[in-house]
Amino acid sequence: MGSVGLPQFSVFGEYYNTIDGKLSSTQQTRHGINPATGKPNPEVPVSTPQDVDAAVDAAKRAFKTWSKVPWAERQEALNKFADAIEKHGDDFAKMLTQEQGKPLMFAKAEVAAGVQWTKTLSSFNLEEEVTTSDDGTKEIHVRYTPLGVSVGIVPWNYPIHLACGKIAPSLVTGNPIIIKPSPFTPYCDLKLGELAQQFFPPGVVQVLSGDDNLGPWLTAHPGPDKISFTGSSFTGKKVMESASKTLKRVTLELGGKDPTIVCPDVNIAEVAPKIATLAFMNSGQICLAIKRIYVHEDIYDPFLKAMVEHTKTLKVGDGSEEGTFLGPVQNSMQFEKVKTFYAQIEKDGQKVAVGGVNEEKPGYFLTPTLVDRPAEDSKLATEEPFGPIVPVMTWKDEAEVIERANNTKMGLGASVWATDLQRANNIARQLDAGSVWVNAHLELDPRFPFGGHKESGMGFEWSLAGLKAYCNVQTLYLKKTA
Repeated sequence: MGSVGLPQFSVFGEYYNTIDGKLSSTQQTRHGINPATGKPNPEVPVSTPQDVDAAVDAAKRAFKTWSKVPWAERQEALNKFADAIEKHGDDFAKMLTQEQGKPLMFAKAEVAAGVQWTKTLSSFNLEEEVTTSDDGTKEIHVRYTPLGVSVGIVPWNYPIHLACGKIAPSLVTGNPIIIKPSPFTPYCDLKLGELAQQFFPPGVVQVLSGDDNLGPWLTAHPGPDKISFTGSSFTGKKVMESASKTLKRVTLELGGKDPTIVCPDVNIAEVAPKIATLAFMNSGQICLAIKRIYVHEDIYDPFLKAMVEHTKTLKVGDGSEEGTFLGPVQNSMQFEKVKTFYAQIEKDGQKVAVGGVNEEKPGYFLTPTLVDRPAEDSKLATEEPFGPIVPVMTWKDEAEVIERANNTKMGLGASVWATDLQRANNIARQLDAGSVWVNAHLELDPRFPFGGHKESGMGFEWSLAGLKAYCNVQTLYLKKTA
């Protein structure tokens, strides 16, 4: 591990770990791939167990002082950090498109979301709760005290937004954080760590880049007190198993198989394009994206036709090109996984409404695809592709479609679309998911809890409830006379 100081931040061509307030290189390096071109991105560190030890030790030292910094000062530092992210927003967005693949307009929106989440989550206050006994002789105080060192494990689909959504609640509650980006998208998170050194003491915000060994090293390490993980349900179980050895607190935001239910009274011309758009946002690489579409049989044919026509207008291409809506799938592993769903179309004799072929161009591009009424037990209807391929199915009976929508191990998001709001609200309240929308989908707000039911997660992020997950609760009994 070698320290290289703090170069001018605006240089987005060099990428280092941030450990104990310094930028650090490693003997071994690796690089990500631009998913639109297949060309290598710059070299990044491959952290060692020694780097992990150094970061944890620095965070534990920082905790002793950062946890005692007044709440208002921690808020002020986070606000200044958010302003700096915004100032460098264009550079972050360009790098995000280069490393993740999303179109530039969506990359800019993600940077803006990172700024908004940082400012909103740091604006909350966890006040000490005080209750006085009826006779006035005793006070009971409920206090929220910092846990210690937290680790934020960030996925490759929204590396800036989700890193900010872990940094802000951890820091404002007094806990230093170590961010571990995905090996596929390390660049923007490394720059967030570098930028943070201008606003926080050494050890308060650290970022480590690495290979597939780094996550297990961090979750098994005895030093951290909290793991906040966003990723697949499969990996989330591994994280929980590892963290259990030292009883680390865990928050898990995992996969989804998110249904949307379309009632027969909707305005087809308005609703069908919205649902198609929401299903293919970020090339379907969103845990909360619409992944199953249930349309009432009375309007199924015209509704499907309207979705097909809108899907044909969605441009697939390099995210840096004007007008692109769908960028590439982010990495070769995910690309190959999603292609198995495309291969299943022919194998099962499924009917393709639109799409169904791979894009013949360099990079990990796939055509947005709607499959017309696949079997309810088919791979596409039951598993999460995390790519731009979505099943469309019919329903007739309300109780039956609710049962079908809930018939999954997942429970992250769901939506209902109807003109009759009472009916929509009645259906929505019976859906087993952490976030349920009526006449919308994917509209998130950092002021409110976000998490999943069943195998879609454990605990909640964001909101005041999310902040409390970074705290110990202490009940203090004060008797006024000895």
